[in-house]
Amino acid sequence: MESLETTDKKTLNKRSLVLIGAICGDIIGSWYEFCSTKRIDFDLFTDQSRFTDDTVCSIAIADALMNGNDFVGKLKYWCRKYPKAGYGGNFNWWFRQDNPQPYNSWGNGSAMRGSAVGAFAKATDETLALAEESAIVSHNHPEGVKGAQATALAINLAVRGCPKEEIKAQIEARFGYDLSRKYADIQPRYTFDVSCQGSVPEAIIAFLESSDYESAIRMAVAYGGDADTQAAIAGGIAAAYYGAIPNYILKECLKRLPFDIKAIVEKFNVMCDNEKA
Repeated sequence: MESLETTDKKTLNKRSLVLIGAICGDIIGSWYEFCSTKRIDFDLFTDQSRFTDDTVCSIAIADALMNGNDFVGKLKYWCRKYPKAGYGGNFNWWFRQDNPQPYNSWGNGSAMRGSAVGAFAKATDETLALAEESAIVSHNHPEGVKGAQATALAINLAVRGCPKEEIKAQIEARFGYDLSRKYADIQPRYTFDVSCQGSVPEAIIAFLESSDYESAIRMAVAYGGDADTQAAIAGGIAAAYYGAIPNYILKECLKRLPFDIKAIVEKFNVMCDNEKA
């Protein structure tokens, strides 16, 4: 992963930035999930900033996409490897079962892990199908599937160079999310919400009103809600759209990741770098 730290900004194939973009959002937001802030100018990193379940599950999905789409097997493997990453109660129970079954969840856990799908898929139909497949192994409620698909499609459209207006229009038309609301109107009154329907649209709005990768992360965290998950979602979309992540963010995040997670990111990036952005 040294190549990610050698320039002022990482400007490779957009697909190769998506996974690490989501992971950086997770790490930056991790502290503020429990110590929420409404300040845009919060400290990006504290000595408690760390990767959480958003990262572990995102890595599992990336690993599955590279190895036969075994979403259940890879989620079980990675979550059992990092059992204290901060999973929700139902999902914590799910990945410890020998034969886990979906439990009709509409939680944003399906959306937080979908960044790799948006980077991996080549077209809209493939994106939607893979997002649903990755979600329904646990989150088979229609809202859980919708959140995963909306996140993955926003990323995929950004990777393909679509303008924000088109991303907004397609997500609204397909999923019924109201993305015309203004961040300044939502943020002051927003509270912690782990549902897809109550957190994914807001994360997308943070991206839509951002000016670069860092501002998207800051806006997502400053909702004062499920900060790591919303920053992971916004971070994946922003990395795909802007095609650059500041090196000072990459450096701080990479040193908080263990080798095995960085190895999956590197393998996924190599695969993505061999595809057209």
